[in-house]
Amino acid sequence: QVQLVESGGGLVQAGGSLRLSCAASGSILRVDVMGWYRQAPGKQRELVASITRGGSTNYAESVKGRFAISRDNAKNTVYLQMNSLKPEDTAVYYCNADLLVQFFKNEDHWGQGTQVTVAS
Repeated sequence: QVQLVESGGGLVQAGGSLRLSCAASGSILRVDVMGWYRQAPGKQRELVASITRGGSTNYAESVKGRFAISRDNAKNTVYLQMNSLKPEDTAVYYCNADLLVQFFKNEDHWGQGTQVTVAS
């Protein structure tokens, strides 16, 4: 069974930093694109950042210059370094991964979510 397990959320003051981690485990042949999404109360889930297996990255405009996504392919793990946090970054952050689980079969998986709260 495949799992994405997140860690690193919490409460931080505005201007502070947090680092999120997400590890994929289980019957996986290869981890392809990994990403972080977030959902604030009353809002739709939105893409924060994504990274390909080769390291190409994509960011939401609202986090460019403040957040950095990275990954360790050997550990099937993706990270999100969040700096200069703002109250509007408050949300539940979800890890997402496109996983090759069998030859010619990819599956989209989500983590359970981790709360990030930025106090003003």
